[in-house]
Amino acid sequence: MIKVMVVEDDPMVAELNKQYIEAVPGFRAVGQAAAEEVMEKLDDLQPDLLLLDIYMPGLNGLELLKKLRASAAEVDVIIISAANDTHSIQKAMRYGAVDYLIKPFHFERFQQALLSYKERRQFFTVTEEVKQKEIDHFLHRLRERKSTVDLPKGLTKATLAAVWKAVLQEEEEDFSAEDVAFSSGVSRVSVRKYLSFLQEAGILSVDVSYGSVGRPQTRYRINRAVVGRVNQLLNDE
Repeated sequence: MIKVMVVEDDPMVAELNKQYIEAVPGFRAVGQAAAEEVMEKLDDLQPDLLLLDIYMPGLNGLELLKKLRASAAEVDVIIISAANDTHSIQKAMRYGAVDYLIKPFHFERFQQALLSYKERRQFFTVTEEVKQKEIDHFLHRLRERKSTVDLPKGLTKATLAAVWKAVLQEEEEDFSAEDVAFSSGVSRVSVRKYLSFLQEAGILSVDVSYGSVGRPQTRYRINRAVVGRVNQLLNDE
């Protein structure tokens, strides 16, 4: 059983993450901690994996991750944060984060992160010595899993093509579901499903802004480095 500790300052978000952990076979939530409490709780809870937020009062997640690596703590980290800037992501990778989830996310992406971690962990714990061929096969399989985009049940290539065409034609750097619905002629409800799918696949990043009045505004932008994944999906027979 892989033991997971949630490092999150929002109790409601932490509780949701713990429920998600318990829903993935082979994982168990062993506790929650604020960033300042993590170092002392490592000995007590002995987690294998931390789910770590970045934006927290006091010690932020990246500072904690750096501290963990400096202390040589034997614990792995998956970042779960609203921080979608490339600087934060690159820094997290340099400090050894094994995955990075941008809020908001769906359970399917969360589950994928944990199962990929489980596979990685099993590779290193079951095998003491490996050949280059085995390393290449293992790393290629993980990369292949991360780069493959599968269309969820209920979504069609035809509608995805219409939505994606409208996305590419947006003149502004960021855009809303309403913008895409207007351009594509697809209903706003359907557009949100397709944009959510593209965001989960890492093709779109999302920014949620909270104004003084009304509902939060969700804006999307394209991650240009991975747009080929959509074309690959649309062209697959």
